[in-house]
Amino acid sequence: MSLPYELQLGWRYTRAGRATRRNGFISFISGVSMAGIALGVAALIIVLSVMNGFQKEVRDRMLGVVSHIEIFSRDGQALADLDAIMAAARKHPEVIGAAPYIASQALVARGEDMKGVLVRGIEPKLEPEVTDFAGTAQKGALERLVPGEFGIVLGGELARSLFVREGDQVTLIAPGGQVTPAGVVPRLKQFTVMGTFESGHYEYDSALAMIHEQDAAKVFRLEGPTGIRLKLKDLNIAREVADELAATLPGQFLIRDWTRQNKTWFAAVQVEKRMMFIILTLIVAVAAFNLVSTLVMTVTDKRADIAILRTLGASPKSIMGIFVVQGAMVGVIGTLAGLGLGLLVAYNIDVIVPFIERLLHTRFLPQDIYLISRMPSDPQRGDIMPITVISLVLAFVATLYPSWRASRVNPAEALRYE
Repeated sequence: MSLPYELQLGWRYTRAGRATRRNGFISFISGVSMAGIALGVAALIIVLSVMNGFQKEVRDRMLGVVSHIEIFSRDGQALADLDAIMAAARKHPEVIGAAPYIASQALVARGEDMKGVLVRGIEPKLEPEVTDFAGTAQKGALERLVPGEFGIVLGGELARSLFVREGDQVTLIAPGGQVTPAGVVPRLKQFTVMGTFESGHYEYDSALAMIHEQDAAKVFRLEGPTGIRLKLKDLNIAREVADELAATLPGQFLIRDWTRQNKTWFAAVQVEKRMMFIILTLIVAVAAFNLVSTLVMTVTDKRADIAILRTLGASPKSIMGIFVVQGAMVGVIGTLAGLGLGLLVAYNIDVIVPFIERLLHTRFLPQDIYLISRMPSDPQRGDIMPITVISLVLAFVATLYPSWRASRVNPAEALRYE
């Protein structure tokens, strides 16, 4: 079965047809248009994949310290019905871990050095159920948090800023002093550093301190844990699970998932990703609309052919279809080539970037600055599909005007000087 002549001629014009200099030049322009579309699509896929990789890397490091969902009291006091809430939360099919905690602001002092910190009282045996903190802490640091011995585990950056290491003494200054006949005296307690942790997230490494839950209750004068931390099977549905738990759990409390806890950071990342998508889409648009000049040149060159086809009975619609096919071929081939190139680079960026670094004798991501030594990449279907569709649509739109112009060629005028 033969193909429609519109398709045959459109493909022939894409390949430049006769081997003449002028047709060879037009074929070269078509190739440039294809290359422009391919590079634009590949750049979009690679950049968005790298941004996804950075977001995933930071998120995973953040969730090494932060739990998926937190349930806490409204007034900062001990959470009423703690056991009932934990039991009810564990019944949810998405919840795979639960642990109580106490959270409060305080000061940690070592000599004349003093730092504001977030103190988190934890249950060492249950903490691995809700975070990967055990994997980021020094070996045995959590196990050494024994109630009554007042041990403390500090973030690595916090420990370095205070010039302390395992075995040193630090002073914890709790908010809300103790009233005495001599006035209000700050509540001070000596703690022994049991180790440090390195989550890879500067905000937590520089301002988070861990102590045993019972020690925290004594220091902050609380009757028990102020909240519960939960871990889910799928962290991407944390908001939905949080809403379900808020509607079913007993008692008065507040509930917050990890996306709300770091709302500003994730909103900023999404804005950056959206802007990069728009900027790089303009590159694809410029390449796609190069097809306009390519097709206009082809129409001008093929005026005699168009006139002959019209005299043989071809309709304006068929003439238009020929050049739509030519432009669509350029758009499809360019898009598929860009898709293949983009995915090839995105999935092998961990090999390509080190090779370029060795070739140029440089480091794109110094670990002491970015805390990430490799270029992450995470291609996602939700990004790739829109890129492909937009590229094809832009290429198709770019063919409409030149194709319409070809269909309006007057056979008599075109053959007058032939």
